[in-house]
Amino acid sequence: MVRAKFYVRNIDKNPETGGGAVFLSPVVSGSQENEAFFRWTPGGNIHLQTVNPAALAEFEPGKEYYVDFTKTEKEA
Repeated sequence: MVRAKFYVRNIDKNPETGGGAVFLSPVVSGSQENEAFFRWTPGGNIHLQTVNPAALAEFEPGKEYYVDFTKTEKEA
């Protein structure tokens, strides 16, 4: 597993579907933990889209989130 830490840069809501897009960038400062994450995850962006209003509501601009990448086995 790889863990990264990102913050929500922007949210674009779609009034027709209630969903939208979430744009995240890696943390770079603000705490010792953030500086450590920046040391190992210096760049990149995540762009998530959803039509699920409840999922979109979980994100807040400026807030920080852990992102875990866990390898899965390919299904047959």
